[in-house]
Amino acid sequence: MLNISPYFEQTAPNETHRRRKAHHVDAQQTETSSRQTRGVCVDKRTLQEQTALMLAVQGRHLDCVRILLEAGADPDICNKNKETPLYKACEQESIGAVKLLLASGAAVNQRCHRGWTALHEAARRDNVQLCQMLLKARAAIDSRNADDVTPTIEAARHGRTEALAFLIQNGAGVNLQTCDGNTALTEACRHSHGETVKLLLQHHADANKASNAGLLPLHIASQHGHEEIVSLLLPISSRMRLRQSGISPLHLAAEHNHQNIMRLLIEAGCDVNSRLSQQRSSAFQDRRVTALYCAVAARNAQAVEVLLNAGADPNIDPFAPLLLAAHQGCVKSVALLLEHGARVDSRPPGLTVGFPAVLMYTHHLDVLRCLLDHGCDAQTCFTCHRHQCEEDTHFNTSLAKPDLQFCDWISSSCWRHSAACVIDLLLDRVGNVQLCSRITELLRDTPEWPSIKEKTSSPRSLMHLCRLKVREQLGTRRPRSVDSLPLPGPMLQYLSSRTGSDHNTTPHLCSHAHTQLSANH
Repeated sequence: MLNISPYFEQTAPNETHRRRKAHHVDAQQTETSSRQTRGVCVDKRTLQEQTALMLAVQGRHLDCVRILLEAGADPDICNKNKETPLYKACEQESIGAVKLLLASGAAVNQRCHRGWTALHEAARRDNVQLCQMLLKARAAIDSRNADDVTPTIEAARHGRTEALAFLIQNGAGVNLQTCDGNTALTEACRHSHGETVKLLLQHHADANKASNAGLLPLHIASQHGHEEIVSLLLPISSRMRLRQSGISPLHLAAEHNHQNIMRLLIEAGCDVNSRLSQQRSSAFQDRRVTALYCAVAARNAQAVEVLLNAGADPNIDPFAPLLLAAHQGCVKSVALLLEHGARVDSRPPGLTVGFPAVLMYTHHLDVLRCLLDHGCDAQTCFTCHRHQCEEDTHFNTSLAKPDLQFCDWISSSCWRHSAACVIDLLLDRVGNVQLCSRITELLRDTPEWPSIKEKTSSPRSLMHLCRLKVREQLGTRRPRSVDSLPLPGPMLQYLSSRTGSDHNTTPHLCSHAHTQLSANH
């Protein structure tokens, strides 16, 4: 029999020794690892300057957060944006992580690169529990970020009423201002948070505290079109403060086409002809002053109508709203302005021309027709002191010569290639006229020249002259006046220039004129 006992007796001690040695090495490694965890390695950072604790918080790994904190991880090491693990935990609304971090002594008022604290984040997310935990840990309730925004202002900006109410109940200031002078009430108005506005007003928010731009909360609410907020602010907004601001809420409502807000303001007694202060007006190249001009500039025809119906004067601004509306090609605004008394002979300050200046700002045939229907003087377009026929020149040597004649303007304007259509339309509004040499030269090679030549070289019909006289008697509101006359339809059409000038034929507009005008527009 093979004797194996000596073999076991020889090998067993060696195996036992090897196992004991391995266990000893493992114990040493564990002890070393533990020492490293308690030392520098636990706070080692990535290229983004994130620690293991930061990554654990962002990953919502609470067990890892607990182990790292127990191992001595620093809870205040920031990432490259100066955000702490506590800030990130509030950003993610991780109640458990916040508890662990606060229990480990995390700095509750440390700021990120934008100056935000953990309380800013908690308020922004309307998390009352987080706000309560942070305040219990002595968070500064009115801490300011880089723009002087407090947690209260941030909550109001986002309409976080629960967090806002909690902060106010714990002593937060409701009338503190940002670096731009905006309060929590201003921000709530800007973002149309009606319930937030009510809450702030209940806690004595100042409705007459102006921003650095001089605007009150009522201005901001009117600009952003929130009817309920405007209704809340109107009774408590100081009329003196509104005047001192240099701008009416009506200006802002008109500019942004908030018609219901405009009606509210007008019903509350807002002056429809209120003017911008000189300082505010000078900020605009056109030196606008009225809400009506703001509405026209914003192409808000509905707002224009509301203002005109409420008694807005269309002739106050240095640069007439009519000129601007004509330039924009807004027929509705042009018609509304003319029907409410806008002077059709308006001209910019310092401009001297021998024809209606509004034509210089007109680039659409529909607008031109509207102007002529409301009394624009077409006769002066054919009065030329520079390019008369040779036999007439010596009779006018003593006449004053305006800076610009119609013939010079139309030869160089966007109408140049459509001049025949324009002249033909103007001839329907005048009696017997003579074309100057400049216009004749411009039109001679056009297809419309034979018809135009006939109208200017022979006496106009008695029917056409009678129409001109009737229209003259009706005045500037002739379009509506003509339609109300007790006359047959064909005659009304003729008086309204909806048919040809001297004959009962349908008026034509040059097809190439429409093409050219569209291209110019």
